[in-house]
Amino acid sequence: MEFTTEPFDLDEAPTHAVVAREVVEGAELDAVDVGPFGNTAEGGAEAVLTAVDALLRRTLTAGATRVSLQINVVEEGDR
Repeated sequence: MEFTTEPFDLDEAPTHAVVAREVVEGAELDAVDVGPFGNTAEGGAEAVLTAVDALLRRTLTAGATRVSLQINVVEEGDR
């Protein structure tokens, strides 16, 4: 999955961005890459869906006004 949360603040990570990082780093995902303009995470379907649920709920509660999310399904042999 790829995601971003808004609003952006280039001077200091907003609370919702910190929460998003905590969610994906604490999830049972295979790989996580967190950056200032986009974040990616990989894992099995259940782990990703569980992380997405927590990500949406917690970042919106923490002040995110928009969460952009893209999910790509990759077959095991395509990795």
